[in-house]
Amino acid sequence: MSETTAPIGENVRVNDPQPGSFDPVEVTERLQLSPLHRFLGLRAVRIDTEVAVLEMPIEENAFGGTGNLHGGALATLIDVTSAMAASRANPFDFETHSLVTADLHVRYLGRPKGGDSVRAEARVVKTGRQLIVVATRVLDIEDRIIATGDFSSMLVPRRSPLRPDAASTDPSGPEL
Repeated sequence: MSETTAPIGENVRVNDPQPGSFDPVEVTERLQLSPLHRFLGLRAVRIDTEVAVLEMPIEENAFGGTGNLHGGALATLIDVTSAMAASRANPFDFETHSLVTADLHVRYLGRPKGGDSVRAEARVVKTGRQLIVVATRVLDIEDRIIATGDFSSMLVPRRSPLRPDAASTDPSGPEL
């Protein structure tokens, strides 16, 4: 049973969500382990070897001071969706390695014209031994592109957390 409604900053325990899973329910449970992803309400829609699709609700947690979607929230959606695509395209041992963002370029092209969420669709462009390049589009409910992202990630050995006193929710999971 999942417990994914804990307040921000508190650990959430999920009953064995599998790292590298293609099941959107399991992937959403894993996303909820991160306070930032939980805060933004990120949800997996489709995960396979061709594409990763995540949604983010258009809600106050994702707004900037002007009452519109904050660029940082969109960049986070692009980063996480791109990492999902990269990690499925190049399987690796989650216990010994992590995929980390090496580069992220976001183009903000508009704002959603309606609906209650936006979705990011990420596709791998090239996979190398260490670098994986991904192209991502963020679309509104009417399939209008509101942002694009060029992303590259690097496969690195797992590292200790920055906060050694932090209780890791799943040390074998990817750093997404």
